[in-house]
Amino acid sequence: MKKNVFVFGVIAGLIVAAWIIVVVTYGHYNPDFQGSMWMGYASMLVAFSFVFVGIKNYRDKFNEGVISFGKAFKIGLYIVLIASTIYVLNWLIIYYCFIPDYMVKYTAHIMAQAQKDGLSSTEIAKQRVQMDDYIQMYKNPLMVIALTYLEILPVGLVVILIAALILKRKSQPQILASA
Repeated sequence: MKKNVFVFGVIAGLIVAAWIIVVVTYGHYNPDFQGSMWMGYASMLVAFSFVFVGIKNYRDKFNEGVISFGKAFKIGLYIVLIASTIYVLNWLIIYYCFIPDYMVKYTAHIMAQAQKDGLSSTEIAKQRVQMDDYIQMYKNPLMVIALTYLEILPVGLVVILIAALILKRKSQPQILASA
């Protein structure tokens, strides 16, 4: 199980890590953060397709075609944790080495969008306080790690639940012999 989980976790992690590199290289200073965000979540879903592959591979090749929901969930969770950790480590390197001003630029984008959307001055002030809080949180590496895990783990957990429900199998299907 360990090798299976490791292989598929690393593949999924490399997919989301590669996507961050593409976004940062191609479009970090692109004023539209929204497009990058949606493409980032799409890359997470593509990467987490390897949760299905990993669970099915384990079930069919190493467990005689049988797997419980709990075992499938556990395998999926390990794959997601490996992939998420690669994603977080990649973001930390990119953030601290290449774009340490990310939160300042992102805050400017959010504030400009709030004004463009016609929010009241009270709502804009609330938005400013919230963004200033995020800037403060981003000064602490542990908060950067926590916030980055919060980006990817919920997506992974949803995929794990779906995969475990779809792939669970209590017994090997019986093949009817024709007589």
